[in-house]
Amino acid sequence: MHKHCDHDHHSHDHHGHNHAHSKDYGRIFLWGILLNSAFIASELYYGFASHSLALIADAGHNASDVAGLLLAWGAWALGRKKPSGRYTYGLQSASIMATLANALLLLAAVGAIAWEAAQRFSEPALPQTSVMMLVAFIGIIINGATAWLLHGSHKQDMNMRGAYLHMLADAGISLGVVLSGALIMATGWLWVDPAISIVIALLIVVGTWRLLRDSAALALHGVPRNIDIEEVKSFIKNQPGIAQVHDLHIWAMSTTSIALSAHLLMPAGHPGDGFIHTLTHALAEKFHIDHATLQIETSSNAKDCMLSSHAD
Repeated sequence: MHKHCDHDHHSHDHHGHNHAHSKDYGRIFLWGILLNSAFIASELYYGFASHSLALIADAGHNASDVAGLLLAWGAWALGRKKPSGRYTYGLQSASIMATLANALLLLAAVGAIAWEAAQRFSEPALPQTSVMMLVAFIGIIINGATAWLLHGSHKQDMNMRGAYLHMLADAGISLGVVLSGALIMATGWLWVDPAISIVIALLIVVGTWRLLRDSAALALHGVPRNIDIEEVKSFIKNQPGIAQVHDLHIWAMSTTSIALSAHLLMPAGHPGDGFIHTLTHALAEKFHIDHATLQIETSSNAKDCMLSSHAD
């Protein structure tokens, strides 16, 4: 008689999703967008008026950040929607898409900044350094305030972390503009303005690269960076009664929620719901895996399961 996977012993559990959903960030995003939009308008006006490419470049960067805040806000709102017949996980993965789009948007802004800086190197212009420094100083306050509003949520949510890091980086970049203005006033070196713009572009690339890499990995259902899949596998296998673990998958359902599915070979028989609940709770506490689906197989041989190619 042919043996097969015992699909009747299929259980799952999920625990307290510690999402950024527990706090209403809608008002925070709104204030951040309004403040930064007003600042962008002032940067563009005074950038052209004072012939400061550093201000214009920073305005372009801030414009991409406002778009990023809009994306993050939209993803946060979509993630709050309940699962439906078609979208059985809800729309949580919108946060991954928004984070990836945010990173790509920033890299596009880098290209525009670098192009303008190259043009300005060949045709330098004397900026009105006092205006440039004043506007950039306001930027330090606005970007710093927005980062402060997002502080705390960035530790658990990559979507929020992207917005937070951008605002924090912007405050630093605005500080760079202030310093470049002071250096031009002291030395008269016109090349400092486009040079600072290049530095701004490089800082954006450095700050964005990991966000791009991690969000792309999550979009492809890669194992989240903070998870060691071998450690998880070893932890599960060492539980009493488990002979083998196979068909183990770990992926992100959103930038805050991690899912797991695995087949557990337990020749002594199904251990009962209490075992499943205890193990899923342990996975949530130890690895922050809050949606675990575990299938129990009682065959004496893992090869009896057609999905056992990854049996250990």
